[in-house]
Amino acid sequence: MSKRSVSPPAPGGAVIKRAKNDNGAASSTTREIAISSNNDPRNKALTRTVPRTSGLEAPIISLAGAHSGEILSCRFSPSGLHIAACSSDRSLSLWNTYPPNTNYALLSNIAKAPLLDLQWSLFQPWIYTVSADHMLSVVDTTTGERIRKVRAHGGIINSLDRTMAGGAGTELLVTGSDDGTVKVWESSDDGGLAKYPVTTIEVGCPVTAVCWSKDGQNVYVASLDNEIHVYDLRNSTTASANANGSTYPRTQPLLSLTGHTDTPTSLSVSPDGNFLLSPSLSSNVLIHDIRPFSPSPTRVHRILRGAPAGFENTLLKGAWTRDEEVHGGKPGQRVAVGGADRMVCVWEVESGKLMYKLPGHKGTVTSCDFHPKEPILLTGSKDGTMLLGELEAGIAV
Repeated sequence: MSKRSVSPPAPGGAVIKRAKNDNGAASSTTREIAISSNNDPRNKALTRTVPRTSGLEAPIISLAGAHSGEILSCRFSPSGLHIAACSSDRSLSLWNTYPPNTNYALLSNIAKAPLLDLQWSLFQPWIYTVSADHMLSVVDTTTGERIRKVRAHGGIINSLDRTMAGGAGTELLVTGSDDGTVKVWESSDDGGLAKYPVTTIEVGCPVTAVCWSKDGQNVYVASLDNEIHVYDLRNSTTASANANGSTYPRTQPLLSLTGHTDTPTSLSVSPDGNFLLSPSLSSNVLIHDIRPFSPSPTRVHRILRGAPAGFENTLLKGAWTRDEEVHGGKPGQRVAVGGADRMVCVWEVESGKLMYKLPGHKGTVTSCDFHPKEPILLTGSKDGTMLLGELEAGIAV
């Protein structure tokens, strides 16, 4: 059989992908691209090898087709094997992180209003969601059923977070709402969630974001007064009366973190519990030093720029890296925040250097999350899609 002739040359050259390496075996960890000037890879070819850093099928993967509205929050599961996303179309979607990256569930009966935020449970196959109809819901991911729904607040619930309560082995939730209150809830094995909150904190103005400290003793609250208030849940002895005449514990903040000139949009504590990430509507991203004794009187550790918030007043959600193995045993070296310019920025924390400004979306990047075990970045956008992208492994320390 005669050898197949080479295709006629095309003007301008061509880019040819090689499926195999020099040994004739398919390579699973590298990608080789041969660049030739006349369409013939054997003639003056330059081969460039691109290393792969994760178990994804491709360096960039698009997750689309499930939502008809804006994706407002998306997060990896604690194991990193699954992804959950909630949308303004009132649905919750579940995806596989690794091939074939299928959308294995789309739950549309969670709430009667847009789902604004979600969190995976730390000890059960559950997902907690909050919505604009004032509801806090618990969804069983194994059956796809909503096992609990509580009217948690008197206004839109913007944010929630969860933690394990010390040595008690109990999962606690915290929610923040436009009604100016923050409430703490206790998870239960039978019903998924207690009917009444454990503690109610009156902030006095709409709350845009909440998160727990690493030890689960303090709650960080971002509000419309452009400050971040720190509350110690052990200090809740003063009673306060609401409009209905009933009383509940009122907790005074330990301190308030300043530095923002506009409303903070989300809060996230670093894996070591020493720093707090807070994007804002002023397009400045602050990292606060929340250690007991901070060398800075203002506690502002870094000011990061590059992610514009835009004019839509979207509550942009940021994230810290958590992959200890690829970062030399030191997680939290990088942070990521999306912007209204349809890109997501990744900074190095210690230097404040902008390492990546990643495109790909057709709308504001509302949420991002790092994989817990690999250098993979997940982003969700107002265009109704999500992107999975590989990053270069961090510098070992």
